[in-house]
Amino acid sequence: KRKVTLKSLRKSIMMKSTIRKSEYEEIYRLLDTVSPLSFDCGTLCGAVCCGTEDERWKESPEFPAPLTEFSLLKEATSRENPGEPSGERSEELSPEMGIYLLPGEEKLHSRKDEWLSWSEENAEDFAFPESWKGKVYFVRCKTPPHCPREKRPIQCRTFPLSPHFMEDGHLVLILNDLELPYRCPLIEEEIELEPEFMEVTWRCWARLVEDPLIHDLVRMDSEERYEEGGELVLVYDPEGLERYGEA
Repeated sequence: KRKVTLKSLRKSIMMKSTIRKSEYEEIYRLLDTVSPLSFDCGTLCGAVCCGTEDERWKESPEFPAPLTEFSLLKEATSRENPGEPSGERSEELSPEMGIYLLPGEEKLHSRKDEWLSWSEENAEDFAFPESWKGKVYFVRCKTPPHCPREKRPIQCRTFPLSPHFMEDGHLVLILNDLELPYRCPLIEEEIELEPEFMEVTWRCWARLVEDPLIHDLVRMDSEERYEEGGELVLVYDPEGLERYGEA
């Protein structure tokens, strides 16, 4: 029999999301109906955010390890070595971008999918909220930029927007503020996005943050932004704040 140790038990724990598979499927369907622009924004940049290799990986120490694509996901940092990429990840992954699935989102994807590469991490080893205990899933597209659009993870679908809690606690959307290893025209030029895309994206995130784990993640990212004191570009606020102003 396999000896059960604390380490093996820890690896077997899965985080429990309150969002059912059917709800995730409905969120996917809603986001399938909208797009950031009235045309394919990938034509502006060659679909660079879909995970193509970036030459700056080889040339610049500014990007020493694979970066996740969105502010929500953060750079994959080890709790034991804050600010530095995990040694395991830098050895294991090629210089291609990937993304962490939200808790429970893995129910919509299969390890048998030929287009997707999976790896499991222990949430406690990385800069996730303290409430995150157990497995998190890091995925990469094997065939960028030709990923199945109908199977894109939520944070691919909602890019370049990130959810953010204002100081009074209400949810808004801001332009992604993570330093990326590529230039996104939607962010760099603050191109005005389709109103329906912003509204639907906000509605989906409003449902997602009802889950305690996702709420804790968005709250942690929001608090870190305030601590860092940087300027945020507010894109959508259902309570009527001006769009494209400073938060």
